This record gives sequence, structure tokens and C-alpha cells, in this order.
Amino acid sequence: MYYKVKEDGIFKIDLDTFWESEECIGVFKMSEWDNEIWEKCGIWHTIDEIHFCKMESHRDFLYGTFQVPAKEYEKTDEPFAIYIMKNRVIILSDDDAIDKKIIRISGRTIAKDYSLERFIYDFFVSFIEDDLLFLQKIEHKITEIEEQVMIEQSDKFNIKLLRLKRIIARFYHYYTQLAETGDELAGNEEEFFTADTVELFKMYSEKMTRLAQETQILREYAMQVQDVYQSEIEIHQNDVMKMLTIVTTIFLPLTLIAGWYGMNFSYMPELKMKYAYPVVIGISALIVVVSLVVFKKKNYW
Repeated sequence: MYYKVKEDGIFKIDLDTFWESEECIGVFKMSEWDNEIWEKCGIWHTIDEIHFCKMESHRDFLYGTFQVPAKEYEKTDEPFAIYIMKNRVIILSDDDAIDKKIIRISGRTIAKDYSLERFIYDFFVSFIEDDLLFLQKIEHKITEIEEQVMIEQSDKFNIKLLRLKRIIARFYHYYTQLAETGDELAGNEEEFFTADTVELFKMYSEKMTRLAQETQILREYAMQVQDVYQSEIEIHQNDVMKMLTIVTTIFLPLTLIAGWYGMNFSYMPELKMKYAYPVVIGISALIVVVSLVVFKKKNYW
């Protein structure tokens, strides 16, 4: 798709008009980027492998690669490359999401004296429009996991929290890289942008820094929930060990009695007593009762 930026908005054009006019936007497939297009644009730079977000300043153009992380687990990321020149912008992407973003930008109420520079700012901002709500959803999910831990309903706790931690970590690096990209654009070494646009890119960089800080807070929150979960496990284990200790302590004297009277001696005096067996039973029951009373007073259970 090809677009023309005018003072009153963004409009679709054909390929011939794209090459003949200025203030244009072109979205090409990666496979379409060949020597012929390079020569028309005056670009000598080839596309790097896209693994992260970066922006480079060259003499006649700015070049950037972007890896937009998916907001759902196991979804694919959105990679694209962008060339920014003084009279046109070329975006390389195999995903239809880029065209959808441009169409969405063009459908908004656009201020007067709209320009290609303002579109570049709007384009980069479009990738983080709903990210605060996205981070809030992650926070709510962490809170739900924490509540489940507190009421001992933490089924698959480690899997759930690990997935959230992975997403948070990816977006933390993503926002940090975008902040550096904003700084590179605001640096304006080759004077591609006006002073007003440079201020917009400074604001953009500050937004990315704040989002990175938000994700860092979420990382710390997730770690705290994990610590709470570990503490709950330790408390539960301590309760189990306490109960086992109480049972062992109560039955230790009973085991002694059973062992004592289990010895095969012919002349044990109690063997001839009529009430020896009931007496031993009573003594054993008394030991159990006294032990329980003592443990209760000591708040052992």
C-alpha cells in the first residue's frame, strides 16, 4: 500500500504516484525490497536480521528495525524495518498490521498542517497506545495469582507466573529499546526533523522510559508474589513437621511401655496381677491426655 501525506490527512495513492511525489509512505513486502527499489530511493543499506528495536543515523536516511512483542503467550511477534528520508518513508513488513495502523491513523481527526514528520511520530506512538491497559491487565493477573496463593488454591502457580514473568521481561527490554530509538530520533544528527518534531520524539522517549519503569515494578511485584508462595509452602511444611513432632512425642512413652511389656521374661510381677492389663491401658490413656493438655497450654497446636 502507498500513501500521500497532505496537510489535511493521509490518502492512498498508486505506486507511480508514490515514486513521482514527495511526502509519501510506502509499505513493501520484505521480498519486494531489491536493487531496483534501492536505486530509486538512493539507499545502499541492506536489511539486517530483525531481532530487536534499534535506529541508526546515516547521511541520507534513518534506518531502523523493530521487533514488536506479542501481547499474548505463544503468539508471534511483529517484525518490520523502516527507512526515513526527508521526503518519504519506506516500511518493510510481511504483516498486514502495518497497513492497518496507517489506515487507523488516517481515520483520526488530524490537526492542521499535518506532515510526514508528524506521521512518523504518530506511527511510533501507535505501537504503545494501549500498553498501559495491557500492563494493568498483567498486574490484575498477578494479583489474582497472589489471592489464590493466600487462600491455598494455587493450581499450576509456577507455570502461570513464569509465563507472566516472560512477557514482562520481553516488554521491559522492548520499551528500553524504544526509548533509545526515541533518543536517536530526537538527536536529529542529519537535521531530518524540525524543532517541534524533535520535542515530540523527546516526549516519546520519556513515555518509553515510564513504561519501562512500569514493567520493572511489575517484575518486582511478580517476584514478591513468588516469595509469598514460597513462604506459604514453608509455613505448610512447618505445620506438618509440628504435627509429626507432637504425634511422635505423645507416642514415645507409649512405645516405651509397649517395648517394656513386650519382653519375654517369665517373672514380670504384673503378669500375675488380675488388673495389670487395664492398669497399663489406663496409664497409656492418661499419658496421651496429659500430653495433649500440656501441648495445648504451650500453644503447640
